[in-house]
Amino acid sequence: MTSRLLRRSLGSPTYDGMREVLRTEGYVPVCQGPGLRVRAAGLPLFARADGGGLTQVVRIAVDEGAPGLALSLRDGDTELARATYAGAAVDLHVPEVSAPRQLTLVAQVGGTAVATGRFTLAPQRKWTVHLVHHSHLDIGYTDPQGDVLRNHLRYLDSTLDLAEATADFPAESRFRWTVESALPVRRFLASRPRRVVDRFVELAKAGAVEVTAMPFQMHTEAASTEELHRQLRLTRDLHRRYGIPVRSAMHTDVPGAVAGFVDALAAAGVRHLAAAHNWAGRAVPYRIGGQRLGRPFWWRSAAGNRVLVWFTDTAHGMGYMEGNILGLAHSRELTEELLPGYLFSLAHKPFPYGSESFGWSGMAAADVTKQPYPYDLLHVRVQGADADNAGPSIGPATVARDWNARWAYPRLVTSTNADFLGEAERRVGAQLDTHTGEWTDWWADGLGSGARPLGYARRAQNELRQAETLHALAGTDDAAEAIGDTYDRLGLFDEHTWGAANPWHDTEHGFDAGGLMWERKAGFAYGAADEAADLRARGAAMLGDTLGAPAGTLASYLVVNTGPAERTDAVAAWLPASRVPLTTAVSVRDAAGTVVPHAEDVTDPAEWPTRPGGRLLRFTAVDVPATGHVRYDVVAGAGPAPVTELSEPVVENEHYRVTYDLASATIGAIVDRRTGRDLVNPNGYAGMNQYVYDRYSTAAHVNHLSGHTEAGPDNALLASRTLGRRATLVRAYADGAGVTLEVELSGDGADWVRTTVRLPAGVARVEITNRLAKRPHPEKEGVYFAFPFAVGTPPVAWELTGAVGGTAAPRVPGAPTHLAPLRHWVSYVDGDSTLAWATLEAPLTQFGDIHLPYVPYPPTVRPEPGEPGSLYSWALNNIWDTNFPAQQQGEHTFRYAIATAAGAEPRAFGARTAAGLTDPLVAVALTGTGTPPERGAAVTVDADDVYVSSLGAAPPGHQGRAVYLRSVAAVDREVTVRFAAPVGRATRTTSLGLEPHELTVADGAVRVGVPAEGLVALVVAP
Repeated sequence: MTSRLLRRSLGSPTYDGMREVLRTEGYVPVCQGPGLRVRAAGLPLFARADGGGLTQVVRIAVDEGAPGLALSLRDGDTELARATYAGAAVDLHVPEVSAPRQLTLVAQVGGTAVATGRFTLAPQRKWTVHLVHHSHLDIGYTDPQGDVLRNHLRYLDSTLDLAEATADFPAESRFRWTVESALPVRRFLASRPRRVVDRFVELAKAGAVEVTAMPFQMHTEAASTEELHRQLRLTRDLHRRYGIPVRSAMHTDVPGAVAGFVDALAAAGVRHLAAAHNWAGRAVPYRIGGQRLGRPFWWRSAAGNRVLVWFTDTAHGMGYMEGNILGLAHSRELTEELLPGYLFSLAHKPFPYGSESFGWSGMAAADVTKQPYPYDLLHVRVQGADADNAGPSIGPATVARDWNARWAYPRLVTSTNADFLGEAERRVGAQLDTHTGEWTDWWADGLGSGARPLGYARRAQNELRQAETLHALAGTDDAAEAIGDTYDRLGLFDEHTWGAANPWHDTEHGFDAGGLMWERKAGFAYGAADEAADLRARGAAMLGDTLGAPAGTLASYLVVNTGPAERTDAVAAWLPASRVPLTTAVSVRDAAGTVVPHAEDVTDPAEWPTRPGGRLLRFTAVDVPATGHVRYDVVAGAGPAPVTELSEPVVENEHYRVTYDLASATIGAIVDRRTGRDLVNPNGYAGMNQYVYDRYSTAAHVNHLSGHTEAGPDNALLASRTLGRRATLVRAYADGAGVTLEVELSGDGADWVRTTVRLPAGVARVEITNRLAKRPHPEKEGVYFAFPFAVGTPPVAWELTGAVGGTAAPRVPGAPTHLAPLRHWVSYVDGDSTLAWATLEAPLTQFGDIHLPYVPYPPTVRPEPGEPGSLYSWALNNIWDTNFPAQQQGEHTFRYAIATAAGAEPRAFGARTAAGLTDPLVAVALTGTGTPPERGAAVTVDADDVYVSSLGAAPPGHQGRAVYLRSVAAVDREVTVRFAAPVGRATRTTSLGLEPHELTVADGAVRVGVPAEGLVALVVAP
């Protein structure tokens, strides 16, 4: 009794309520009498008649009446079927009808009719149900990551056994297995004997096993565009090495994906995608337009690529276990109870379940407008058990075999993801709706629960691009494997399982191994950050060794710009004391011999013996070409420019004047000196860069609680909101590299908050760095930094992974609107001025208001009048009660940038502004021989909104080098790409080397088409 009580009160959701609904689906009252009530349902269930043709099932339920009751259906005077009630529902088989027909139900006791009633039997669909047997891979959650992956390798062993065990089954019911996530396959093929590998490959080629395209299930918003594309190299490699076909993709659990996912799949030759979104109570697409999204549908990118998308459409949180709910993993008998009602419901109702289902979206009946499912072809996922990370089972194949031996329809087909989607395209593809734009992940708010490692990962994503470009400029490909391994590590961090089911515990096994799982997870980000930094330093060293310093210099540097446009920007060059003693005064000189002001940060071994001695020379490099360089030399000279201490919290350079208001602990003004305009909204509800700390009312350490809690109209779940206060000026100073303002303030949730405002000399950009020492709090909390801009219109564009969003940009119906998980930039246009804001570490952004992080995500500020120019950077939170970390602590850094320009194209300007954070200029020390040119560019592109994302090794299957071209343009572009080095052959391919198209090289340049918001590879060879 005690154990049953605990399970009922504390256990996970069950299928009982949903199954009970299905058992009663389709019934109508037919007849009643004293002590008798009978209902009947005409269900989509057909058997083969003895004399040929089909019989159709009418299921009879007796609500009141004794066993032994005789039930018959008549058509006029003709008795069609008869059965005796024995305490359970009775199936009566009648000849199939092609039009509605009135029948009479007769209830008899002892041969005497005690009640009769009329029943209309309607024609039913003859369904074909594809059972797609798979395991949802959570790398963690149920067990530590290593245990989970080893289990999945054993599952692949079992697929060979189960294929053999069902070899004598009818073809349509033999065991088939769809590998949802391909990472275990790569490990399996590398760790099994040749005989086992050959058998697995044989099954894959024969279609008994399908390996789908993604290595694991990702929060695609966390990935960079390049990283997302590179994740598909794993299965492309399986295809090249083993001949394993990769025809479709699966996207499971995570409720949404970036628009750039379409282009990444297309780059790998994948046209079909099956999504199973887990609402888990925190996603409510049907309340904001998702009822308009039919299935399947075509999902189209701005680049013109499209994928056919099937998605589980049951409005509950276990969509990837829908087959388990229906008994398809258990027995034919249980399936007979449940599947007919499910299919009847799909054909006649918007949703098969309502509030009895886990994760139900909470709509009132009056709000339901969705149309029933129109087709007779169905994709149903089924797992071997009712859990994540469940193994394969002979159950679905056995159920299908036994079912098809008894029933003609629905026909159960053990299938693969690609087989279903291929049939769906052939049968209904031409009839389907097309949707364009973001299908944003409703769970993206969870990214803020690991803010520090997330920031490290985002920095590493950009440093990897820089590292790859530097190696390419040095003429070496020997880092390609290490770069690929680091992208793999970043992918494993961005994989959707961030921890344990109960992350606040710290056991060694099972759902409570939160400490172990988070250490491993965060390690992927920290390790990738170290590897990316090492690879960038290696690339710089390799490039530096190809060139030498001019005579008469102490040192020379190639200042390299890996960003999207020519720019003047800050750079830092390391000058070791072993080369130039700290006692030697130096000057920095451009290639024309003009001395430029610089500042020095000195590391003296006498004061810091654990670090290399030397100095960091900081200065402004002027007009550095994109994918190019400018040379600067170090000579004996007068030393750094003097440092001037400033007494007031005001800093300015040639472009901006920034005033910090100590009383409000905010930036009081940012004046654009070109126009005299203040960029800060003086009437904003929040101050510029204001620290905002929210506490929420739900309890900590209760599994899924925030997903089961809905915000009311009074915002009672917002327990408190406090702001930064007691700001103190730490230091304000000017040096040869610019002007700097440092303040410290108090803020709830942190031991301290420190803001640095930096205006680099000669650079049209305001840099803001916020650091805070986060206190560990399990109570629900969120930290924001506010940016209320004095613009009268909402942002026109913002950067997403592989795409560009915007206030007016299209979205897939049901995508969330309260939150934008950005890559790095946002752009506004106000009159003839363009304003861009950029973020490095923190992706989560809200426009115009701060939304309460509980369904339905209501606004909490509601400014009057509205503030279209205000945005809030949601730096960190711990709102989730499963999977994501329960608390955060330690030092965190969040960097931002602001810039303005007259008449700038907003997308291109956004990318240029962000480059100061994402692509800092790299000072390459010249250590070889041969004097470099004063200035040059390896590659130039004649468009502002198409640029070189990186240079690198050619995609697999190609020889030469690759120029990866990224577009942020809203339309297709044809651009001229010019090369400094001789090029004899050029081929345009997808980012993964498919669809090669030879281009004409003329005068060292090619014309190449780049699709809107696309990423393509231009492979060149001498």
